Amino acid sequence: MISPRIDYLLSPTAIRMSCSAIYDACENGGTSFKLNPEELPRIADLVIEVMRDNYPDMKVPFHSRARHLNTGNIDRVSSLFNGTEQDPLERCRKLLDLVVVSVLLDAGAGNQWTYFEESTGKTWNRSEGLAVASFHMFQQGLFSMNYQAEVNQEALQRLPSDSLAHGFQVSDSNPITGLDGRRQLLNNLGKTIADKAEFFPGGRPGGLLDYILDKHQGQIDAAELLKIVLLAYGDIWPSRHSLDQQSLGDAWPHPLLAKEVDEAHRFVVFHKLSQWLTYSLMEPLQDAGIEIDNIDSLTGLAEYRNGGLFLDGNVIQLRDPELMKQGHSLDSQVIIEWRALTVVLLDKVAELIREKLNEDEQSMPLVKILEGGTWWAGRRLAQERRPDCSPPLKLISDGTIF
Repeated sequence: MISPRIDYLLSPTAIRMSCSAIYDACENGGTSFKLNPEELPRIADLVIEVMRDNYPDMKVPFHSRARHLNTGNIDRVSSLFNGTEQDPLERCRKLLDLVVVSVLLDAGAGNQWTYFEESTGKTWNRSEGLAVASFHMFQQGLFSMNYQAEVNQEALQRLPSDSLAHGFQVSDSNPITGLDGRRQLLNNLGKTIADKAEFFPGGRPGGLLDYILDKHQGQIDAAELLKIVLLAYGDIWPSRHSLDQQSLGDAWPHPLLAKEVDEAHRFVVFHKLSQWLTYSLMEPLQDAGIEIDNIDSLTGLAEYRNGGLFLDGNVIQLRDPELMKQGHSLDSQVIIEWRALTVVLLDKVAELIREKLNEDEQSMPLVKILEGGTWWAGRRLAQERRPDCSPPLKLISDGTIF
């Protein structure tokens, strides 16, 4: 049984409330950024333009790891089954196995790393390259004791860095950011699956399907799904901050909140990778017959493409331009503020987009706007401004968040 304040910190409400506190402080001149809200309609128009380019029929799917796994319009995921897997529940378990590992390997790879896909003769980089690499590692059985396209806890716990480096084609001329952090995440995932067997029947990530079927009888609220993800996977993250003996994951103290009476309200909460994972689990769960309610209660993802949309798009500006030249750690005030502003601004730009398209939260939820959408528009602006398509701020990453 978790305490009420932990229940709060594991919720989308905590994300929006804590990020809004930073946004309010920014409006009053109390952060490293200044706001130019008059630029938001222009950004909304840009996102709509990108959405129409990506999805001319405007039938936008969910923002999901599946989009990257099938990058290049190549349906890699279906090739895992080849018509042989008829049980929809087992198909779902296998997809959850793949998605969980792929999402955990999705932190930024750096500006130099690429992945050559032998089967297509194409070279991929960044999120697409990480996804394609993780797919082939999964397909080749790297995460299975039986060398099958599956994931089990023992193989994850034993996974050495050199196997992961080989899978990512890492070399002196092809370095990847945070290799050891990624390996540690997967080792931790294996241990967590073993230690929290109630969440993972069968000793695999895909066992989460059976937990949800048992506890929720085929229907679950999106915020509850996020909470399950946070409780099930919380122990995999590097030790940062905890409260009431619960690891908080992607939540960070900030001086602007230091005077809050309740310690739970001193953290700016994001749960970026956990929400990315939650979004990515939704389609396989729905295909297996799970009904997911209130999907729009989850928030935007506080990562550098969405954040770059607003910083490169001049919706926010650094008060001190010198900060653009410096490297920043994940717990620095400027990065926490940038991420918090991103969460709030994603909600605001989503409202504008719906108004312009005459849509509502049911027909155009945030998860579709992210996919259509803000992530790609952020990348487009980065490509226009920097030859290497790097983030607008220099991030010192450990391979576990961005």
